[in-house]
Amino acid sequence: MIDLTTLTKRYYTISEVSDMLGVNKSQLRYWEGEFKQIKPQKGRNGIRRYTKQDIEAIIQIQELLKIRGFTIDGAKQELHSRLQSLKSKTRVKEDPLSRILSRLKKLRDSLEQ
Repeated sequence: MIDLTTLTKRYYTISEVSDMLGVNKSQLRYWEGEFKQIKPQKGRNGIRRYTKQDIEAIIQIQELLKIRGFTIDGAKQELHSRLQSLKSKTRVKEDPLSRILSRLKKLRDSLEQ
């Protein structure tokens, strides 16, 4: 498995990503169409530029499909579930902060009167 902390460039070409992860270029292009998590930018010349986030998503997809044996639809559902779980955890962390902020605003308003 690749260590993402070793990625130092801002963008990587499809050839670099293909070599790095051992995935065919055609497979990467197919996954790009199937998974919204992979969104490489394209220059005017049409060359894809993958970011670290794109590569991270590809690694997750590769793990689900090739190692864990998920179907494309199953992998999409799993990634969606992971995102929902992450959003839920984030909301739990933010909720107490939003209550504190609300109380502070009320206190400020009462002091201004």
